[in-house]
Amino acid sequence: MSAEPHIAFEGVSKRFADGTLALDEVTFHIPRGQVCALVGPSGSGKSTLLRAVNGLTELTGGTVRVDGTPVDAAHLPQIRRKVGMVHQHYGLVDRASVAENMIAGAIAEIATWRALLGLYPAAYRAKACTLLAEVGLSPEHPTRRVSELSGGQRQRVGIARALMLDPEVLLADEPVASLDPRVSVEVLDLMRREAQARGASVLCSLHQVDLARRFADRIVALRAGRLMFDGPAAAFDDAAALAIYGSATEAVR
Repeated sequence: MSAEPHIAFEGVSKRFADGTLALDEVTFHIPRGQVCALVGPSGSGKSTLLRAVNGLTELTGGTVRVDGTPVDAAHLPQIRRKVGMVHQHYGLVDRASVAENMIAGAIAEIATWRALLGLYPAAYRAKACTLLAEVGLSPEHPTRRVSELSGGQRQRVGIARALMLDPEVLLADEPVASLDPRVSVEVLDLMRREAQARGASVLCSLHQVDLARRFADRIVALRAGRLMFDGPAAAFDDAAALAIYGSATEAVR
C-alpha cells in the first residue's frame, strides 16, 4: 500500500465571481519532504492553488488535504498550525521590530491578552533569536525595525517567521520576485535547507524557470488553470517551458 501523500490536490477547481476559471480540476500529490515548484505564466493559477493549502482560497470544486485532513472550515485551525507561509512582499510590518514580526508567526499559540499587551513569553523571544541566527542574521537584528532592512534581509525574516511553529508544510508565493538574481538564489537555497532540516514539504510558486530547476525536486506547471506538466525538475527542459509559456522570453522572466 502506498504512503498517504503529505499534500493532496484532488480535482481542485476555482471559478471567480466574474466567471473567470482560475483552476480547472487540478489533481496531483506531494509526498512528505518533497520540494515542489509551481511554474506558469501570470494568471495561470499558481497563487490561487498554493493559497488553497491553508484555506486562503475558497474552492468551487475538489478537495485539498494535508496529511489526510481536508482543508475546510472545520479543520482550518488544525491545518494552519502545520503550515508556514513565505510571502512575495514579505508580509512584515515595517514599523515593528524584527522580533515582534517574528513572534507574530506564533500568535496562534499565544494567549490573546498577552498578544494584545505585547507580553510575549520568553521562550518565543528566544526561539525568534535562534531562528534569525539560523537564517544568517546577526544578534542586533531582532531589535531593528523591518523598514531598516534590505529586501534579502526582509525575506530571511519572512522565512524565519514561517518556521516559528515548526511547520510540516512550507508554502512560498513568489518569494524572490522582488529580489536580484544573486539574492534570489541565496534565499531559495536557504529555504530549501531549512525545510529539509525539519523534514518539511515545500510548495513554492516561481516565475523563473531556471530557479525552479535549481531549487525544486519536482516541477508542476499550470497554464490557464490547467495542469500541463508534472515531473522531475530535470525533465522540465526548454521544450516543456516553451510549451507552457509560449515564448523563450516569458520562460526566463
